[in-house]
Amino acid sequence: MRDADDVKSEIDALALFTRKGMRLPDVSKVVYDVAQGWDGKKVFLQDGDALVYPFPKLREVLQYLNEKLPSVERIGTYATPQDILRRSSEELKELKRLKLGIFYTGLESGDDELLQKIGKGATSDELVEAGKKVKEAGIIFSVTIILGLGGVEGSQKHALETARVLSEIDPEYAGALTLTFVPGTPLYEQRERNEFHPLSPFQSLEELKLIIENSNFTDCFFSSMHASNYLSVRGRLPRDKEKMLSELEKVLAARNPSLLRPEFLRGL
Repeated sequence: MRDADDVKSEIDALALFTRKGMRLPDVSKVVYDVAQGWDGKKVFLQDGDALVYPFPKLREVLQYLNEKLPSVERIGTYATPQDILRRSSEELKELKRLKLGIFYTGLESGDDELLQKIGKGATSDELVEAGKKVKEAGIIFSVTIILGLGGVEGSQKHALETARVLSEIDPEYAGALTLTFVPGTPLYEQRERNEFHPLSPFQSLEELKLIIENSNFTDCFFSSMHASNYLSVRGRLPRDKEKMLSELEKVLAARNPSLLRPEFLRGL
């Protein structure tokens, strides 16, 4: 973890640059590269899960950020379900008051068996509890799911359980990613030993279609725009559900590989 004073020094440098264009020699060039295209309205606490930071220090940093950069309208961070549940409702509301307005959380799946297999560290009930806790605090919730995580055999259960959990959480944003095999990881080795049977590109679209069909949202922007996906669809659910399903159905009916993102263009 970075020391709070270290974070504050970076905030000082950013404030000095945005106001007077001055650069400090001991500050990373990346700070200034980012600042040149920054509109001053949004900040992201990177690079890991900032919600794990001890609450007094997190509050201190946010207060300092608001003091030095009053033009900031919203601050965002990654947040694991475990860290959300460790925070009290009062603490989450305090963070919201300090403009920490959006959490990005990996849901991955709603299938408890699958969540255990991948070492998620949270059950579907805990995922739902965390999501509701965030929304009750008035913080925007953005979640991601992973297509293909259950393989061929677990595809339908993964899709239906994920749709169930998404519906119960009812997030403002939901994004689908597609499973990517990384050499050296357990899942990669399982695939190499033929113990895990991955979905084909069109099977992953069928899974996506099943999730959209069975999800019920109040007002959620749902997309598969991430570079790992074979096809990008997006829209606001439930308003655009039929349009999005129609796009998927056309591609699935054609079964034309040229309509999909090529494997070599897929990225993490």
